[in-house]
Amino acid sequence: MVQAISTQLKKHANSNSWQLHNKRLLLPVTLLVLLLLPDTRALTINVLADAFWQVAAYVAATLTLYHLISARLNKHGQFSQLLQRNRQLQVLFAALMGALPGCGGAIVVITQYVNGRLSFGAVVAVLTATMGDAAFLLLAAEPSTGLLLLAVGAVIGVISGLIVDALHGVDFLRPTVTTPRRSPSEELKPMLKLQGIFWQWLLLPASIIAIMGSLQIDIDSVFFLPPNSINIIGAILVTFSMLLWATSREITNYESAVSEDPKSQASDLLQRVGQDTNFVTSWVIGAFLLFELTMHWTGINLESLFQNWLLLLPLMGVIIGLFPGCGPQILVTSLYLSGAVPLSTQLGNAISNDGDALFPAIAMAPKAALTATLYSSIPAIISAYAYFFVFEV
Repeated sequence: MVQAISTQLKKHANSNSWQLHNKRLLLPVTLLVLLLLPDTRALTINVLADAFWQVAAYVAATLTLYHLISARLNKHGQFSQLLQRNRQLQVLFAALMGALPGCGGAIVVITQYVNGRLSFGAVVAVLTATMGDAAFLLLAAEPSTGLLLLAVGAVIGVISGLIVDALHGVDFLRPTVTTPRRSPSEELKPMLKLQGIFWQWLLLPASIIAIMGSLQIDIDSVFFLPPNSINIIGAILVTFSMLLWATSREITNYESAVSEDPKSQASDLLQRVGQDTNFVTSWVIGAFLLFELTMHWTGINLESLFQNWLLLLPLMGVIIGLFPGCGPQILVTSLYLSGAVPLSTQLGNAISNDGDALFPAIAMAPKAALTATLYSSIPAIISAYAYFFVFEV
């Protein structure tokens, strides 16, 4: 009998393996529950509307522009040619590629280092300058702050890279055996196609409405809608986009939880935009809801609470930046944009974090990757606390 029960339990577990593995579904399910509860409905609608109109729409537009420019440059191989023709300036080029939003530039530099074409200082420079996908969020919400932090990261990256090369030499910790990182070759899943279709139809109207909202235009009145209609529409659209995101990939390990989805070679521009936009938005929603619901249910003002630990906040940003993946970094950026943490915290995180680029770096050259990311934390701490004591105390 015991054996029979055990067999039935195993069959039951196997029959539910899809639900158990798709932990991403917890987000849209949680959103639906919060929307159904009268106590949290209004708060959740406002959070979701802000996430869609003020974040997702701008991030999608920024990503589209970035991918169009990136595809044009990659088509002519300009990045690769610059790296090969100007070896004496490779640390500078590495920092500039790290300053590009996303993690693509950093991955290119790390691959070139493993193949013997770039120095270890270039790796330190690119990881110092890289903000990962958090850069898209910051550029969309506060373009001037985003550009400033990218420029500061690039300058500090150049200085750090040159110092490291002078101390260790260009071949420091270079692995002797390399394993090339292959691009994902999986077939394009239906949900990935739907993410592209979703943003194909909504990119232009969402961008227009987002701009109108930023200009303080009463959108409901302009389109003769009942009050709060545009917020409800935004909440519905972002919940649907989170459902598409949740069913497009399973969470199997830490990397799949905190990094952007791998891109299939069959995916087009808007499918890539959809994947990255929905990934960024999911973490933004999580951060905004955590912030608002904590205050709603406990009465604790997180902004005031963080003020009591003001001296430790820059260090917190730097420490979170040491975690691989873009998810934790988007969380810090969301807290900064909500006013919960100061700019010094965002600055420390921007310099110390390596985004998704740390995953392939660890796979190809683990000692170099871990050493480089630890080195990047030193200027991050110095910069964050310098800004803190000069401008925020």
